[in-house]
Amino acid sequence: MINKKLLTVIILVLSCQSLLFSQKPQRFGTTAAGFLEMGVGSPGIAMGDAFVASTNDLFSIYWNPAGLALMERNEVSFVYQPWVVDINSMFAGFGLVLPRIGTIGFSIFGLDYGDIEVTTLDYQAGTGERYTAYDYVLSMSYARSLVNWFQFGATAKYITSQIWHSKASAFAVDLGVLVQTEFFSRTGRNEDGMKIGMSISNYGTRMQFDGYDLLFPVDIAPDEQGNYQNVQGKYKMGQWELPLLFRVGVAIDPIVTSNQRVTIEADALHPNNMGESTNFGVQYKLTAPGFGDFFLRGGYKALFRQKSEDKDDKAFDSAQYGATFGGGVKLWLSPSRCLKFDYAYQSIGILGNVHCTSFSVVF
Repeated sequence: MINKKLLTVIILVLSCQSLLFSQKPQRFGTTAAGFLEMGVGSPGIAMGDAFVASTNDLFSIYWNPAGLALMERNEVSFVYQPWVVDINSMFAGFGLVLPRIGTIGFSIFGLDYGDIEVTTLDYQAGTGERYTAYDYVLSMSYARSLVNWFQFGATAKYITSQIWHSKASAFAVDLGVLVQTEFFSRTGRNEDGMKIGMSISNYGTRMQFDGYDLLFPVDIAPDEQGNYQNVQGKYKMGQWELPLLFRVGVAIDPIVTSNQRVTIEADALHPNNMGESTNFGVQYKLTAPGFGDFFLRGGYKALFRQKSEDKDDKAFDSAQYGATFGGGVKLWLSPSRCLKFDYAYQSIGILGNVHCTSFSVVF
């Protein structure tokens, strides 16, 4: 019976995804601050970025702010994730649980591109100068359980990107909800039944770069003598939208015992700058009484992607990502304090593989 129910859920999710696929992509590569689309936190990355319905810790700031309402204790988390071509990303966050008020979260997430050599058309081997570039986002979140089966959350963001002396910034908000139901529950409790999560991320202002790197001298009348030969000119940069992303996910727990739990989740994603995709993830949790919890995770990012209608265009005929794996451990130091260590491995196609390590303190 449980297998038939599980099959029904998967068919429903894929049917909903097919409706999203009906829209032909027209806006590839038309947004700024692409780092906002990177997954944050080893648990979600290891599950193939399928985490919008099962998130319940501080990393909910990224996946679905409503998940913060399920936190039972305060939490501090740190993430280190070396990216491709010597790019490093980091995350630091703090969540404060306020009884009868809700949960408040603060975080910073950013990318450091390191020192890059300056080259020009005349000096293609380098001018001897070096420049830096970085992106970061500061977030403040609030979430609360309106009833025991419905959670709501919101995040306000300040986003900054800088390349040498040119800088752009924007403000954005994330909104999310979680619904816990008794459907497919093995125990009759909502927390063990089917969970539905939805979030919309990065709805905000546009970004426009500005800085004195864009200044250049102009001779306004080159054929006349005595004019100002070095009038200050400036390149006018365009404004770019943020990567708006809508997620909807369904998670179920087909196995729930006193010390074991299996969670399966499928997420459908609808971005404003590329084709739609579906992520799939699985988590196995083993509880060792008096010691802690152990986790094994796996998934596949962008399992289904929209194909281009142009038969000669093969860019969208296959997923750009692939399988993900990971695990973690939650060690209880006392009835109210614990440490969490998580690891994730992710393939990003021709760019190679990346590893993510997370560390959290719950108190």
